[in-house]
Amino acid sequence: MKKLVLFIAFFFAISNLTAQIYDPVSFTTSVKEIGENRYTLSIIAKIDKGWHIYSQKVPSGGPAPTSFTFPKSKNYKTIGAVIEPAGHEVDDPVFNMRIKYFADKAVFTQNIERKTNDAFTINATIFFMVCNDNSCLPPGEKEVKFTFKKSDKPVVNDEVANEATAAKNTDLSAKDESTTKQDTTNNTTDSVSIAGKDAPESLKMEKETASGKTAPEESLWTLFFLSFLGGLAALFTPCVFPMIPMTVSFFTKQSKNKATGIRNAIIYGIFIIIIYVVLGSLVTAIFGADALNALATNVVFNLVFFLLLLVFALSFLGAFEIVLPSSWLTKIDQKSEMGGVLGIFFMALALAVVSFSCTGPIVGTLLVQAASQAGVAPIVGMLGFSLAIALPFALFAAFPGWMNSLPKSGGWLNSVKVVLGFLELALALKFLSNADLVLQLHLLEREVFLAIWIGIFTVLAFYLFGKIQLSHDTPVTHISVGRLSLGIIVVSFVVYMIPGLWGAPLQYISGFPPAKQYSESPNGFGNAVTQNTEKSNLPEGAESGPNGIPTFHDYDKGLAYAKKVNKPVMIDFTGYACVNCRKMEERVWPDPKVLKVLNNDVVLISLYVDDKRPLAKEEQVVSKITGKVLKYTGQKWSELQILKYKTNAQPYYVLMDHNEKDLNKPSAYNPDINEYYEWLQEGVRNFKK
Repeated sequence: MKKLVLFIAFFFAISNLTAQIYDPVSFTTSVKEIGENRYTLSIIAKIDKGWHIYSQKVPSGGPAPTSFTFPKSKNYKTIGAVIEPAGHEVDDPVFNMRIKYFADKAVFTQNIERKTNDAFTINATIFFMVCNDNSCLPPGEKEVKFTFKKSDKPVVNDEVANEATAAKNTDLSAKDESTTKQDTTNNTTDSVSIAGKDAPESLKMEKETASGKTAPEESLWTLFFLSFLGGLAALFTPCVFPMIPMTVSFFTKQSKNKATGIRNAIIYGIFIIIIYVVLGSLVTAIFGADALNALATNVVFNLVFFLLLLVFALSFLGAFEIVLPSSWLTKIDQKSEMGGVLGIFFMALALAVVSFSCTGPIVGTLLVQAASQAGVAPIVGMLGFSLAIALPFALFAAFPGWMNSLPKSGGWLNSVKVVLGFLELALALKFLSNADLVLQLHLLEREVFLAIWIGIFTVLAFYLFGKIQLSHDTPVTHISVGRLSLGIIVVSFVVYMIPGLWGAPLQYISGFPPAKQYSESPNGFGNAVTQNTEKSNLPEGAESGPNGIPTFHDYDKGLAYAKKVNKPVMIDFTGYACVNCRKMEERVWPDPKVLKVLNNDVVLISLYVDDKRPLAKEEQVVSKITGKVLKYTGQKWSELQILKYKTNAQPYYVLMDHNEKDLNKPSAYNPDINEYYEWLQEGVRNFKK
């Protein structure tokens, strides 16, 4: 039963991590004279390993193309369009179109004619979108400079002379383009070839991503660890645990010597890992490296996974059993008798099929969590899970004496399965809550959510203490120390949640229940008068936000009020289904010194990027990123964040003045109260200067 405590830790540790902000492309410039008053301006893009940018020509509905802007000037004139290198093309299944991209290094050239002897500078602007095999960062702009010194050569401005040299210039341009293509091909042959070892994995599979969110390395390690704990929990289920001594005994008795038995058991464990990792790989290949991540706040996605986890929970509780067709097991069982390495593989496959009714719900839950991170997360999750399953078979084969210390199979295995069913049921409610939050239906507000969780874990406590039994349970004649300990933990958790019904913050589970303001009594039970009084004191257009902070949800109204009261603006890019946003609001913002600044020194504008309220017709505009019409309020705020701040991670905080200029560097998720307070103070001080 001690392993169940670990699984509870795994269950409550599930949360989304904020994306990192990358700058994987740098640009340098050079100028080359190619003829009389003719120059080639080169823009060299150096792209970090694994990243790529797109061609200037991308079909409508695809990723943002690369573009160059050279301002008009009397000092020079451009000749023709920007010439780009050859690059590589792929049939992209996400955008359903053929797309050209550049990786490692790309040289773009623009030919110009100089019009003056005086010194001058050309400030060109590059607009581009950069992607890797996990994500596509929001489109961004960078400025590059070309400097021309004062020239002693005469400048020919005669139009006839221009026409006379046009043909020559065309030939030079064509030659330059050919040279550029050759240079770029030589520089990138080893790194951007579709089959090359350094090419992005998604391009090797002819797939691109467009979510804009990353799965940081730290979150993958967290997922691996939690998946490993999930595998340990799966070990102690009726479908897997009895197989350990049976399988190990088979290998040790059927092998000619101990070394052969250990080797076969290790091969068996490796095949278990391969089978589950292949499952994770299939999820990634079918849905795309990052496509699942874009569904994190999708209503249909959350409802589907609510139903999926509900079915898994009912199965664990004994309502029915999820089984695969018996004909599959029969065929696999026959293959396992072949002997040799192939026979061992089919033995491992037989274990996966036989144990599906117990491991299926856990695997399904892990894949749901991996869906919130996407990229290679499903593969990492299955690697952690299968490693925990496979290790005991190799270890007990190497040290068979250890099996004497294993507890005997019995009714306790079914109890483990039932406990997991209760946890699945509680987790399913989170997905239903996400859908309700995004739609703002207020059907599953904080009090209702907590009441249901209190009910679920209260029944679980009664079950652990033997007061409730299910039809397939073995009668409980006594309670083990492990079961008693787990029961005490569950009761303590229930007691901890109860004050949340009256407005307690519940910081240990922040991010799971809806936020305090998404409740029947945002200021706590019995404070209706105070709430009405506060509402009457709020500025026009504002609402009582997290921790009672006056909050605007309209950018223009909030900015106008900030000018009126002469305070800086704090923009809070957030989301209704954003776990880390709730953690900040429930763990950092309530700190007295932080709360004082938020209440008195800034004007808070919270913009929900997943707000599904439709925009008025006159507010619906075409997105500069996707080229599609923005129909929802959240799309409007997401567009603002991406275009202005070059990121789409939430939470994301910006302090700015009345001219909409940043007062300091924006802040992302930061649970350190003192650092966050210093960041606020820095912005306020800069505003007062």
